[in-house]
Amino acid sequence: MADHVNVIGAGLAGSEAAYQLARFGIKVNLYEMKPVKRSEAHHSDDFGELVCSNSLKAEALENATGLLKEEMCRLGSLIMMAADASKIPAGGALAVDRNEFSHFITEKIKSNSLITIIPGEVTDIPTDEITIIATGPLTDGELYDNIFKLLGDTDLHFFDAAAPIVTYESIDMSKAFKASRYGKGSDDYINCPMNREEYLRFYTELINAERADVKGFDKEVVFEGCMPIEVMASRGEDTMRFGPLKPVGLTDPRTGKEPYACLQLRQDDRATSMYNLVGFQTRLKFTEQKRVFGLIPGLENAEYYRMGVMHRNTYINSPRHLNSDYSLRENPNVFFAGQITGVEGYIPSTSAGLMAAYFAANRFLGKTPEIVPDNKTVIGALASYISDENIVKFQPMNANFGILGALGVKFKGKTAKKDKAAALADRSLTIIEEWKKSLEKLISVSEE
Repeated sequence: MADHVNVIGAGLAGSEAAYQLARFGIKVNLYEMKPVKRSEAHHSDDFGELVCSNSLKAEALENATGLLKEEMCRLGSLIMMAADASKIPAGGALAVDRNEFSHFITEKIKSNSLITIIPGEVTDIPTDEITIIATGPLTDGELYDNIFKLLGDTDLHFFDAAAPIVTYESIDMSKAFKASRYGKGSDDYINCPMNREEYLRFYTELINAERADVKGFDKEVVFEGCMPIEVMASRGEDTMRFGPLKPVGLTDPRTGKEPYACLQLRQDDRATSMYNLVGFQTRLKFTEQKRVFGLIPGLENAEYYRMGVMHRNTYINSPRHLNSDYSLRENPNVFFAGQITGVEGYIPSTSAGLMAAYFAANRFLGKTPEIVPDNKTVIGALASYISDENIVKFQPMNANFGILGALGVKFKGKTAKKDKAAALADRSLTIIEEWKKSLEKLISVSEE
């Protein structure tokens, strides 16, 4: 057996996997195509780059993503350390300065003596060595072909999109105002309110705007959690007002009333020089983005740091091929991790990297895992979902309480939902603390 574990891809899952393997005293060969090659969605040569939003979603434990973050923090996640170091205001959500975030991850990986970084594109899969494939949803070329040849499968995919980012100084603050919805947190968001006439004009222009050609987009397979704003608008005049343009919980200080519709912009960097248009993923042509989004009060003269783009996201048919430890049923030396497995979102993708590293480490060291997290934790529930052979039509899954095992207790009254979430969190974190001890044993063995 080789004296190292291979990790292919230094995105969130790959970086997490490489870091965790090194914690267990295992040498890692980390393959990353940047800076030799970039995909159409990448802008930086750093590892763990956030190609879409800079938000890692809710922090509260009564939210499944918030609970997953806490699980990851307790397990010593590199990505959660990076998030903590680069955190910026975002109300009840965890948002980061994307450049600081990626730089933190890159420095931690590069400074680790057990991790050897091998730049350049990988085309072949070393199936005779323990290997974690974490190449992400933008996997293409020969590696893409070889993955699906290995699986004997046709590919699965959906289309994802990123929202534009504008400069703060170009936002007309005489028309916009700062506030968080329902007053949660400080005034972390910039809000662009619209009256009915302004909204309807924007809606009409948006649904008729010219869209960019995207290869393979003929069937318009879009992920519901990251839907292009123009696709959402085409579903009905008021659809956006119940989505990213909902005015609920906001008061326009100029009128003292709730707006008819309202766009929120979220801080994208620590210097507050850039703001992300929340929920405005799009495939409009660049010229159309400037024209149509310029109809929103406050954005008439907006300058764009980055335009919205759309790209194809590929994932494998995990229920057919993967075990709950993210290893390949046909070859337990090969693990998959991250969004290519069908988990959706930054933190779920990272959790797959941590899980795959733990089980790959046990295999490398010839040990039997003491604890196998199941659907009583969010991290385990995601692994159980993507490996469930009973799933016939597989679709990407984000963290949610619906995939967790039942508590066997019914909650009643006005606080039932909150009480249930608290009970799920208590059960989960008790198990995570036990798993943490198992992880620490592996680390202590490597230090002896």
